[in-house]
Amino acid sequence: MDPAALADALALDGSPFAALPAFLTSLAIGLLIGVERERKPQTIAGIRTFALTSLLGTLCAMLDAPGAGYATPVGLAAVALMALFARAPAEPPAEPRTTTVVALLIAYGLGALVWRGAAELAVAGAIVTTALLYLKPELTGLSHRLSRRDLLSLLQFAALTFIALPLLPDRAMGPALAFNPYRIWLMVVLIVGINLAGYLAVRLMGERVNGPLLGVLGGLVSSTATSAVYARAARKRPETLPLAASIILSANLTLFARLTLLAALVEPTALPAVAGLLLPALLLGTLTLLPRRGAKGNGARPELALANPTELRMALGFAALYAAVGFLIAWLGQRYGHAGVYAVALLSGVNDVDAISLSLYALFGDGRLAVDVLRVGVALAVVSNSAFKLGLIASLGGRPLLTACLPTFAATLVGLAASLAWPGAG
Repeated sequence: MDPAALADALALDGSPFAALPAFLTSLAIGLLIGVERERKPQTIAGIRTFALTSLLGTLCAMLDAPGAGYATPVGLAAVALMALFARAPAEPPAEPRTTTVVALLIAYGLGALVWRGAAELAVAGAIVTTALLYLKPELTGLSHRLSRRDLLSLLQFAALTFIALPLLPDRAMGPALAFNPYRIWLMVVLIVGINLAGYLAVRLMGERVNGPLLGVLGGLVSSTATSAVYARAARKRPETLPLAASIILSANLTLFARLTLLAALVEPTALPAVAGLLLPALLLGTLTLLPRRGAKGNGARPELALANPTELRMALGFAALYAAVGFLIAWLGQRYGHAGVYAVALLSGVNDVDAISLSLYALFGDGRLAVDVLRVGVALAVVSNSAFKLGLIASLGGRPLLTACLPTFAATLVGLAASLAWPGAG
């Protein structure tokens, strides 16, 4: 809650304690960052210093006359000087003080921000700051694990996103007015962003998480690629089959949560229908995994090697697929009605469910698609994709792995069918 709203709720306006909520928020910010720094005995500032610094930021902002005060910048300079000249303990050897100095300045600034009426932003900044400080080993390890090619791919994609995207025309064009360059690349940015989050999580934590969680992270990047990696592993080393099956199934169940998340981000009006369709399937599939809890198999777990989703060829490939699916839905939908939409959903869903789902969400949001057609289209794409993956699992992993995976896939399909048959669902 905003400090001003809290003060109003507590009837503090006009009393000597009207500023109390702002100072309490500032204190919490300083304590949060300070707790992390206190863990390092060689640091120049701990929990008390950070709490006091954040309070000082709020106090200086309070003392400033609106638009013409000097207390805030003077206070910032004082904090900077004290931090720079502070002496760290000699034992154990002091760490480089730059990070703690910057964190102190941030704590001061966040305290000032609270008084300026941006308490939510200040709290969010404190959480991000604390996470960056706490995750130093993981972030350092990630930077070492990223190859030169990974960094180049990230730079290329960032340039295309933040430089090229604003320059693209935001209007429908081409045959059937099915191509909107800005929207196409915006969807690429969304999908690649989700894939990148999973990719970085795998690179950061892949060796330390259990099998199901690794499957979830792999599913964020590509459930198909994750299935292929562990299907091959199960064939080469049959003793890893229980673990491989657990990872594959977790990755494929992630698809249902992923499509629901995409609906929430891209077209919130479609969320009730999509969630009503997909979440029962996710629930039933998850229930079939409960007996597999703790499945580890024998031997070392194979590494999950995935392609960097920001590679230009992958981003452009998805852009081309999304544009093609959008055109086919518009064209075949005009010629053949719902049957044309369903045909595109079945065909395009074989290897990628994101493109068809995003296209269906967009059409529903524009009022060009009925809710029943949306639900059936998404369901057909998922069924097509599931059939393809079962074939992939059988061909790469063999019959024992297919037998282990079939019950969960069957449960999700039963969940989809039940959702479609239930009149009130969605």
